[in-house]
Amino acid sequence: MLIEFQVGNFLSFKEIVTFSMVASEINSQEEELNDNHVFSVNEEVKLLKTTAIYGANASGKSNLAKAFGFMRNFVINSSKEMQFTDNIPVEPFRLSTETENKPSFFQATFYLNKRIYKYGFKVSQDKVVKEWLFFQSNIKEYQLFQRDGNKFKINKKSFQEGLNLEEKTKHNSLFVSVVAQFNGKISAEIIKWFASCQVISGSGIHDDFYKKVTLKLFESPLIKKDSIKLIKNLDLSIQDINITKEKLSSENLPSSIPDELKSMIIRSYSDELSSIQTSHEKYNENGERIGFEKFDLEKNESEGTKKLFYFSALLLTALRYSQVLIIDELDAKLHPIITHKIIELFNSKKYNPKSAQLIFMTHDTNLLNPNLFGSRLLRRDQIWFTEKNQQGATDLYSLAEYDDIAEDDPLEADYIRGRYGAIPFIGNFKNLLSND
Repeated sequence: MLIEFQVGNFLSFKEIVTFSMVASEINSQEEELNDNHVFSVNEEVKLLKTTAIYGANASGKSNLAKAFGFMRNFVINSSKEMQFTDNIPVEPFRLSTETENKPSFFQATFYLNKRIYKYGFKVSQDKVVKEWLFFQSNIKEYQLFQRDGNKFKINKKSFQEGLNLEEKTKHNSLFVSVVAQFNGKISAEIIKWFASCQVISGSGIHDDFYKKVTLKLFESPLIKKDSIKLIKNLDLSIQDINITKEKLSSENLPSSIPDELKSMIIRSYSDELSSIQTSHEKYNENGERIGFEKFDLEKNESEGTKKLFYFSALLLTALRYSQVLIIDELDAKLHPIITHKIIELFNSKKYNPKSAQLIFMTHDTNLLNPNLFGSRLLRRDQIWFTEKNQQGATDLYSLAEYDDIAEDDPLEADYIRGRYGAIPFIGNFKNLLSND
């Protein structure tokens, strides 16, 4: 489970900002929010199941997802994919001379195998500048290793797996990734934890990739069954989903393509083609059901339905295996009631008994209005904001930091009015259209 994530000097984050999934001591008067939305990892630490991040366009919401995504991918792949001459694909804050020659900072604190780990690094485009790993036991923190350039300090008792691997670590690769490649037990578990965290864009730009992931996950009858059940419960009138696969052949290609070129395409294309069909009930003139009509998902279904199909298996896999799921623009193309239900799934003890975590970026202020849904969806500590200052740097803060908020305050209206910041500053449109 994710406890805390910090990032600095990366994209729009100039200074180090801290995002926390730790539940605050501010309890809601609605007991359900306290009982269902919070879970304990030990006697000292209680975590949140969901958090929403609001902010104006270009305020840095997506950059927070990108920051965690960069850390995740670099941890998993740096020892496998980075060649000695490769640059690290990190982008520091570019709007200040103060940060031009400084490294970017990343640190994650997480609960894994009944231990709290704190792992982080500083990187430039040239090299890993610093790297560290600690674990916490009985409130005391122990250092497993610390790296400063090519100098390493390794705890010989608690991190034996890292001994004698210092010289095998390239300047542009992470030590924890290298140790995992040599079957280091702790390092391998950390890699697996980062790999289990999923960072997803809900804007549609990566839908082809999510489609392939979903089709792969649908090979499990259990996941397919649960996904279809989820889609049916969201009232999309879909009764079943059928997937057929076939190899690419000349019949699949336009007749205008020359035969020789068709042969080249078929030889180079090794993947199977997948046809996804949805089944809808069909009725006669008396309103009696007479069978089912099959629709092609890509051609006949709405963009929102396609998004739910692409995401359904990912959502349910996260719930089943207690994963961390970060979704940018969760609400895009979805009705507010459907977005609300997805968040309710993660907040629920019944459907989320293993305490998977959902972190989502959104513009949907309906989620802040309890009058629309009968009760509050989120506690104050589950609501976060991003806001840029005049120098273009993103600040990140929680609604729990405000001391003057009453339980019955209209959060949606107050946010739109600017009480909490994190809204766009609209200019004067009076002279928008020129006369010249």
